[in-house]
Amino acid sequence: MMTNDQMLSRVPEEQRKLRANDREFNRSFRYATNSIKTSKYNLFTFLPLNLFEQFQRIANAYFLILLVLQLIPDISSLSWFTTVVPLVLVLSVTAAKDAIDDIVMGANTFFTLQCVAFLCMKVYNVHVYELYYVLFYRETNLKVKQALTVTGDMGDSIKDLAAFNGEVCCEPPNNRLDRFTGTLTFTGQKYALDNERILLRGCTIRNTDWCFGLVIFGGQETKLMQNCGKTIFKRTSIDHLMNVLVLCIFGFLAISCSILAIGNRIWEQQEGSTFTAFLPRQDGVNAPFSAFLTFWSYVIILNTVVPISLYVSVEIIRLGNSYYIDWDRKMYHARSDTPAEARTTTLNEELGQIKYIFSDKTGTLTQNIMVFNKCSINGKCYGETASSISLNVDFSFNQLADPKFMFYDQSLVEAVKLENTEVHAFFRLLALCHTVMAEEKNEGDLLYQAQSPDEGALVTAARNFGFVFRSRTPESVSIVEMGVQRCYQLLAILDFNNVRKRMSVIVRSPDGKLTLYCKGADTIIYERLHLSCMVTKGETLAFFAGDGLRTLALAYKNLDEEYFREWKERHHEASTSLEDREEKLDLLYEEIEKDLMLLGATAIEDKLQDGVAHTIEQLAKADIKIWVLTGDKQETAENIGYSCNMLREEMNDIFIVAAYALEPTMELEFLRTACMCKTVICCRVTPLQKAQVVELVKKYKKAVTLAIGDGANDVSMIKAAHIGVGISGQEGMQAVLSSDYSFAQFRFLQRLLLVHGRWSYLRMCNFLRYFFYKNFTFTFMHFWYAFFCGFSAQTVYDEWFITLYNLVYTALPVLGMSLFDQDVSDSWSFEYPQLYVPGQLNLYFSKTAFMKCALHSCYSSLVLFFIPYGAIYDTVKNDGKDIADYQSFALLVQTCLLVAVCIQLGLDMSYWTAVNHVFVWGSLAMYFIVTFTMHSNGMYLTFTSSFPHIGTARNSLSQPNVWLTILLTSILCVLPVLTHRFLLIQLQPTVNDKVRLKVRQMKAAPPPPPRRIRMRRTSSRRSAYAFSHAQGYGDLVTSGRFLHRQVKPRSTGFTPTGRTLNFSPAGRSAGYSPTAQNQNSKGDLEPTALQMYRTKQPSY
Repeated sequence: MMTNDQMLSRVPEEQRKLRANDREFNRSFRYATNSIKTSKYNLFTFLPLNLFEQFQRIANAYFLILLVLQLIPDISSLSWFTTVVPLVLVLSVTAAKDAIDDIVMGANTFFTLQCVAFLCMKVYNVHVYELYYVLFYRETNLKVKQALTVTGDMGDSIKDLAAFNGEVCCEPPNNRLDRFTGTLTFTGQKYALDNERILLRGCTIRNTDWCFGLVIFGGQETKLMQNCGKTIFKRTSIDHLMNVLVLCIFGFLAISCSILAIGNRIWEQQEGSTFTAFLPRQDGVNAPFSAFLTFWSYVIILNTVVPISLYVSVEIIRLGNSYYIDWDRKMYHARSDTPAEARTTTLNEELGQIKYIFSDKTGTLTQNIMVFNKCSINGKCYGETASSISLNVDFSFNQLADPKFMFYDQSLVEAVKLENTEVHAFFRLLALCHTVMAEEKNEGDLLYQAQSPDEGALVTAARNFGFVFRSRTPESVSIVEMGVQRCYQLLAILDFNNVRKRMSVIVRSPDGKLTLYCKGADTIIYERLHLSCMVTKGETLAFFAGDGLRTLALAYKNLDEEYFREWKERHHEASTSLEDREEKLDLLYEEIEKDLMLLGATAIEDKLQDGVAHTIEQLAKADIKIWVLTGDKQETAENIGYSCNMLREEMNDIFIVAAYALEPTMELEFLRTACMCKTVICCRVTPLQKAQVVELVKKYKKAVTLAIGDGANDVSMIKAAHIGVGISGQEGMQAVLSSDYSFAQFRFLQRLLLVHGRWSYLRMCNFLRYFFYKNFTFTFMHFWYAFFCGFSAQTVYDEWFITLYNLVYTALPVLGMSLFDQDVSDSWSFEYPQLYVPGQLNLYFSKTAFMKCALHSCYSSLVLFFIPYGAIYDTVKNDGKDIADYQSFALLVQTCLLVAVCIQLGLDMSYWTAVNHVFVWGSLAMYFIVTFTMHSNGMYLTFTSSFPHIGTARNSLSQPNVWLTILLTSILCVLPVLTHRFLLIQLQPTVNDKVRLKVRQMKAAPPPPPRRIRMRRTSSRRSAYAFSHAQGYGDLVTSGRFLHRQVKPRSTGFTPTGRTLNFSPAGRSAGYSPTAQNQNSKGDLEPTALQMYRTKQPSY
């Protein structure tokens, strides 16, 4: 039977209710506490949990089984320490790494985590209850928060706060960080609660002395923890290949042990009976049972074919290569003080196999620093491109102008001074229709805080042309119009989102006129224009987009008082609704935003980042396909494609595919068409569609993909790709926090791939080939020896050599090669991007390369076993004594093996450093030191049973024929390798061979810097729009009367302008020309689309 509490806990929560200052009421719902444990382990659970996780790996579980088998005397012919020592070392290193990771991620900590609906706050340096800013963790854009008026009136009165009994009814816990729906009921009135009145965990509050709030969600129910789902573990293609190879190795091991077990049974039946006189069998042991025991004995002996130390070595190599990325000064951006960061250590070699790159445009290819470049007002274009002869407009008439603002068309300033009605209305809209916050620390020193660079650029432009946004309260917006202070009553903000693609404000002017101002995407605005506007194609916008500018259309509408009063009531009802609040508000916005009158359009420039064109050119030479996925219009995206050399004039065929091409029935056709194109630019795509394109290529092309972006709308694409790269730019850190690698500029991508990625892949492949070679060669020797020891599972090596082979003698040399090796320098990697292609084709390590490695090991093991066997067969020392004993043979074989694998390592290594020399020669020296020590008289007398090979080293290694045997086996092992490589270089050289030959010929001199040719082209027709991808501030600045602040009397900052007594137009504005030619050539052009958007009786 379940209790009522248990049944209640299992019922999905549909609505949350809580009451201020009523603990008993709130406890009755059994909401989660605010204690959260983010660590994976604690002091008591670390060892069992970590061991449980580690033994889920096949290799670790296999060696644990071997350890159990070695404890059975009838099976094991090896001492237990040969398995225990490497297993304990591997488990210890992995456990230490896991413990450090857990501590770094916040291990063993309990902390408070809450979502708070704040009631009131005090802001310093301004009046009480002013708007204040919130900066979320690692975000660059400020968010504005405010309390309700009804709760803000309580101030910091503890008495009033203690008596507050408001009841909150809101949505249940969810992971939507950008939305909150709820209501506050207090004194019989209902007030809307939205995302602007919620503080999430991890935010930093600015401009605030104190804040009182009501906890809505706590602990695991907070929005942040609801977003903390299980992280998708990305694995490289080499990891997937390794899993297949390990299974193949297990199969090979089973087959080998079966062959040797069958050989033992045959030997026992034919030869074993003759040895029973001095080797009597145990009771109950016959030939079949002996074969069964032999099978498990050889499972233990041949265990080195399954590399337990492989995984630890791979992690060390990946960690080292990740540090190289973090330490790379050439990927450090000094202007923003941002270094490159490898946020994962498991994907480095995957960077050397990228075939497709999916890139965002704004902020990724471009700087996302917006500059007001041109505009069209009442059909007339203003603005010129900066050149060596153009002069910046003189804004000295405006003392509040931003000195950093640049504009190159004096005629627009003259139109403002002449009090052109349309021009004034244009800039008035820009000064009023926004959610920018103004900060004025000193008189006239304005600092704008905008939710997007677009809005900041537009408000700054209006400021310089005489319409200065000065301050705002939730009920008003104060601007200075040509030196005159004016305060507009702010009645409503119809905020921006990705669906609406526009925003509007409803204001009442000082003379009582009610007006709606709207700005947004041109296609959206055109659909809502009044019928009196003649709708044609936007030639002016196409002209702007052809220059790569982001465009925005501006419109207005005069409202009727009675209609607006009725609409405002319906707006309040919708804003306090708990069900479908957003849908209801959207319908109301759609209703009032129609029959608009067009004012003009703005054109904002977002320049390319430095080195974008060169980077794309280099990546294209490396046979990397680059697809641009952007939300902009086709024309703007095409123009950026031309600017960064993705598109060229000789590309005549353009395929335009609609969004429904991503539907299951069309996706294959879309992919085939896209893959036939040299350049793919996807326009007007949503964040979800970006991820769909990435998944489509991953699914059908089976290629390694990389996605790069800088904003929240790129997160889904970044997570979907094999490799996600985040750019820390103007859009915040959402993309960086979801990425695997991050840096500040797109141009660093070529170094990440062509240098770090290629080196990491090359090093990992060399490591795997060599690792399998040395381990297979080591193991095959046991196989051949079985035919000479009656398949008795006797080892060919000393037990201590078996223990130390992978841990001491060969560990450091291969790690040194895997961390420091490079075929060519970074400068040559840039000079020849074609060096990247072998990684895309998996030429350095694949199933074929693995089979070649196995055959090479088989040959080397035959040489290393039979040459020493023949060399000491019937051989005597200088004193006539026999040398052909088991201990001397074991020493000779293992010495030949170690020297041969070290020579092979030297052949595989392209770049010798001092560290490599120390590792290689030091490992050889360590082998001889350890061997002579273990074979010494002292070790035998102290530990007789563990060190039985007394005097073997000094007796055997003092014979000349032993050293000749070592030399002969080394030559025979490397001779086929040298021959094969020589023939390949001569007959079928690779790009790598050619480049290395050229490097040697030039004595490793750095290549000359590549010539960068500026592409000249004729711009095609484009269009676009500029707007933020984030939800706007919206209603948060409109709903409270308590935020009002009296504006201090201050100077307007303007010198007398306009139609003053001593003003007379001159120069180009007056039509003057020394050649008596009309200089106002713009007025002689044919009327454009914006000129046709005229009304019969315009009023502003």
